[in-house]
Amino acid sequence: MSAKRDSFNGRLRTLLTLAFIAGAVVALRLADIQLLRHDRYLRLAERNRTQVLYQVAPRGRIFTSDGKAVASNAPAFDLYYLSAGPKDDSYLRRLAQDFAPHIGLTSQEVLARLEQSVQSGKATALAENLSPRSVLPIKELQLYYPGLYLIEENKRIYPYDTFASHLIGYLGSMEGDEWKNRDQSLDYRLDAKTGKNGLEKKFEKLLKGRDGGVFLEVDYRGRVHRVIEDRRWRAGDDIYLTLNFDVQRAAEEGLKNSLTGRGAAVALDPRTGAVLALATAPAFDPNMFIPYSDGPQPSSKRISEYNLAIQGVYPPASTFKVITSIAAIEQGDFDPNKEVYCPGYYDAGSRVFKCWGVHQHDNFFDGMADSCDVYFYTLAANTGAAAIEKTQRMFQFGLPTGIDLPGEKAGNLYGPTKRARNRSYWFIGDTLNLSIGQGELLVTPIKMAQFAAAIASKGKIWRPYYLDRIVSNQTGRVLQRGQSQLLGTVDIKPSTWDLIYKALKHTVDDGTARRVKIKGLDVYGKTGTAQNPHGDDHGWFMAFAGRTGEEPSLAVAVFVEYGKGGAGAAGPIARKMIEAYFHIPTEMPKRTAEQQNHVPDADPAVLVSDMRQIQAALRQGVDGEGA
Repeated sequence: MSAKRDSFNGRLRTLLTLAFIAGAVVALRLADIQLLRHDRYLRLAERNRTQVLYQVAPRGRIFTSDGKAVASNAPAFDLYYLSAGPKDDSYLRRLAQDFAPHIGLTSQEVLARLEQSVQSGKATALAENLSPRSVLPIKELQLYYPGLYLIEENKRIYPYDTFASHLIGYLGSMEGDEWKNRDQSLDYRLDAKTGKNGLEKKFEKLLKGRDGGVFLEVDYRGRVHRVIEDRRWRAGDDIYLTLNFDVQRAAEEGLKNSLTGRGAAVALDPRTGAVLALATAPAFDPNMFIPYSDGPQPSSKRISEYNLAIQGVYPPASTFKVITSIAAIEQGDFDPNKEVYCPGYYDAGSRVFKCWGVHQHDNFFDGMADSCDVYFYTLAANTGAAAIEKTQRMFQFGLPTGIDLPGEKAGNLYGPTKRARNRSYWFIGDTLNLSIGQGELLVTPIKMAQFAAAIASKGKIWRPYYLDRIVSNQTGRVLQRGQSQLLGTVDIKPSTWDLIYKALKHTVDDGTARRVKIKGLDVYGKTGTAQNPHGDDHGWFMAFAGRTGEEPSLAVAVFVEYGKGGAGAAGPIARKMIEAYFHIPTEMPKRTAEQQNHVPDADPAVLVSDMRQIQAALRQGVDGEGA
């Protein structure tokens, strides 16, 4: 009997001990909840009975240097039904019928969403991203239908459509990998829009801002009781670019209306390297990626994100004759008045190279103005390819400009040193092709603009930059500034610069670049027509300009793909850009009858003899390049 009692008492003590331990655990847990971590659990409880309807903050705006907002924001609206409102079927059906025409849905679709809201007890979106034109009728209907809540958000807009689209970029919905790797310091949601390309992507963190929202009180089942707070958003920071609105617009319109509608145009300030225009055609309208839900929807047409201005590589053609000239002048044994006879071709012994015209007797200035290939063939043969290659390197050909944009191509430097590294031979024909910017030599339009700026500044090679400053939308404080960066200088004789300037001015006043001769300005330029084995030739135009008697303040390079010629295709675009920068009314120069039917002054018998020589050369196989 005693043994049974002891056993019972033992079990009882065990149960009492377990009960005491359990009670102690509960007590400790209550102490933790009520005393130690009371604030934390209170916040969690509040969160469990709060629902948030988020409001997207306005992104920071993007401005040109002259104050035009080229990326801004417009109001967009979301319409919610709060289940705390009336719930009878007749009310819901009337509501669906009245609102459907204004939100781009059928009454059946609206009714289904209303019934879902009533069943779940939660706030439900009836429509999102509505345009302002839908708001007035919706606000009027709200007076008769309690339970509806209209939330104003912000939608990205690009007021000038395709303006600088390859630089500014566009927005798109955040995708899976982006969500996983998102910046945790920013309040992204699954349906958030984020920068996908260009400056929108590069400066996403600064442009984003902080979202606001409407905080609703709900019960444990998620049913809405009341609105607790309407929290204001914080706008993103504003970006100011170095772009000149008028110059950029002139470049884009010129490219769009060119012979092919394909190409690039770049303008730089040769005193600092600031980018005044950076245009690529065809462009795209970034508005197509974020349409209003009740507006026209984007087509399935694909766009090209390929930025030809910094990624397209092509032979520079006759614009490169400036390099050949500098190499020849710097060697010291150079007479600019010495004439070279051009019969229309150059006989290199084993091969004949043609010229685009019969220029008769040209000195240096006329050779540049006429873009006479024979003159520069002769110059290169006397100068040597090594000197021309060395001059290329001085101007940093074969290197990227360093502009802070992804994907910039470096182009390709061409010369006997590089060929020797590849263990291949260099021939006289290579030297002749190099002298007129053909062969394996490749440049981008922005490199050509950097080169034009280097000539304009007499040897200063600037890194192109497009950011002027970033300004806080809250404090007005400048958060970041763009900076000029001198990459190098070209050390050549002052007399060499004088000759180059004089030749390029003569080319504009009386030569192939006459299209950019503008009253009141000193304009210097060079045309180029790049041979293309895949179709029509490409057109180049390089120029720089300043007001008469002042240092040049603008350098431009224009490239028209398949444009057939630099003077006709790219020249008018360069002119419009120059006129836009200096605020000169557009007026194309009138061509006289003599210019339209221009034939070099020469004896007819000489011309007949020359043409017979050319025809004989053509039968043997001829190469060459025109202006």
